[in-house]
Amino acid sequence: MTDRRSFIRQSAALLGGLALHRDLHAAFPDLAALPTHEGDEGSFWRHVRAAFASSPTLINLNNGGVSPSPRAAMEALDHYNRMCNEAPSYYMWRILDQDREPLRMNLAVLAGVPHDELAICRNATEALNTIIFGLPLKSGDEVVVSTYDYPNMQNAWKQRALRDGVKLVYADPDLPSEDEEAMAEAFISRFTARTKLVHITHIVNWNGQILPVRRIADAAHARGIEVLVDAAHSFALLDYRIPDLGADYWGTSLHKFLCAPFGNGLMWVKKEKIAKLWPLLSNDKPQGEDIRKFESLGTRSFPIEMATGYSLDLHNLIGSARKQERIHRLKAYWMERVKDVPGIFFKTSPDPRYSCAIGVFGIEGKKATAISEELFAKWKIHTVAIEREAKPGVEAPFNHVRVTPNVYTTTEELDRLVEAIRKL
Repeated sequence: MTDRRSFIRQSAALLGGLALHRDLHAAFPDLAALPTHEGDEGSFWRHVRAAFASSPTLINLNNGGVSPSPRAAMEALDHYNRMCNEAPSYYMWRILDQDREPLRMNLAVLAGVPHDELAICRNATEALNTIIFGLPLKSGDEVVVSTYDYPNMQNAWKQRALRDGVKLVYADPDLPSEDEEAMAEAFISRFTARTKLVHITHIVNWNGQILPVRRIADAAHARGIEVLVDAAHSFALLDYRIPDLGADYWGTSLHKFLCAPFGNGLMWVKKEKIAKLWPLLSNDKPQGEDIRKFESLGTRSFPIEMATGYSLDLHNLIGSARKQERIHRLKAYWMERVKDVPGIFFKTSPDPRYSCAIGVFGIEGKKATAISEELFAKWKIHTVAIEREAKPGVEAPFNHVRVTPNVYTTTEELDRLVEAIRKL
């Protein structure tokens, strides 16, 4: 039950996309010996690209929002959807519902935590909202958050402030940055005797900044403060395990860099803290110690969960370290080739310690939305414009375009992006 590959082999005859996984094994039987920096566009990464149904006409460079699933996962999703529709209540509740446990175990291996500390949910918003609304905070308790947190998380904390009187204290690091001490101090300096928790975004979605989570977490724990990490953009992208961060609570989306079917998330709670955390939706044992109390969602898509195993299999075939190096190298590839364009500016560090997949740029005198729209209209390059109002004490608002490749992205596609930016 814990061996996902055994599960895959049982359905191999029905899932033609799995042949692409087998091709990858056959072409590179000793993947562990393949250097992480292997960059031949005609070999290993061509095989990886073939595992995805990438559009031949549109270049998708917004993988930071949501990534496509590999062909095997899409075929699995179709297979299980058809199975469930033959007799929904039987196949959903008596068959597929039981297979969440081996999936949980396999995700736990990648996350580096016990499987009974992981809850499978629908996205990072649900995972983090469950934690934010489930913490037993009271009026006057302080929570340190950041001006760079994701909007859904900011809104959740604002709701707790309105409803329960929790006081939000804002850290405002100067980003982008390569100064770990300064970034950490932006949070640590906001700690007081009333601080109960610090909320840290591992990778900032606005500009791709990697924050020094462990440094902040260690300082927080030294003061008896708990730590919640938003890992929506870091899981299955950066080569780490959850314990490396020193967090108490953690949440992510699986439909970003794990490339699972859309509507997949994962939530982690340290074992001894599960009982005190209230579930977001009702459960018969709301103060129980079973992580599954957070999964009482009613009817849900079991095919989406089951197909996630195939995305996880491809990720493991590639390897976390190799994947992180590949995607950072793709980001550096296009940024290096346009850095001399007149008027261009970047809001992302080129250092792999402080950024990975996400790279953002702007052009003086141009609105980000206009740049993004022109990239698509003339070159069919899909990006996303990041525009936000200026924060207090900040001279200029956010006005840049976010570019996010993934493992299936080719340098030829990035060459087209470089050409487009130069012509802009």
